[in-house]
Amino acid sequence: MVKTSAVTGRRDLAFATLDEFLDDAQALADGKYRALGNWTYGQILGHLATAMHSSLDGFPFQFSWLMRTCVAPLVKNSVLIKAHKPGVRLPKRAQTTYLPAETLTVTESLADCRRAVERLATEIPTASHPLFGKMASEEWMALHIRHAELHMSFVVPAS
Repeated sequence: MVKTSAVTGRRDLAFATLDEFLDDAQALADGKYRALGNWTYGQILGHLATAMHSSLDGFPFQFSWLMRTCVAPLVKNSVLIKAHKPGVRLPKRAQTTYLPAETLTVTESLADCRRAVERLATEIPTASHPLFGKMASEEWMALHIRHAELHMSFVVPAS
């Protein structure tokens, strides 16, 4: 298992929209790429798609009351604005849903990302975030963009 906080060679990304994320994802899929870290490119895209769908359909877990009450208010704005740091581990109760299957392909996961982005363009995310609770649509978009920047930074064009 690679310690993702120590991975070098990642890309610096700053997406303005989820469409920019999709354009980047497609460009990488159309060429040669390498996935750094522990996940394949298909797994990365599958994880992002699942998170986007969950903001519309709901999450199967919630952080502890202490985390939601004491930690969330202190970190929420930073998480929406600043680049996410690699190496964060999902709580065990979230791993069954959000740790992607090794069999996910880039083609199927990219198609699922497209469906998720299309849904977010026409539906309002109303699910409660497992840590931050109810969030405005703009907050969800910012969170999805920062999340995509983090994971897509581990996919680099092959030289």
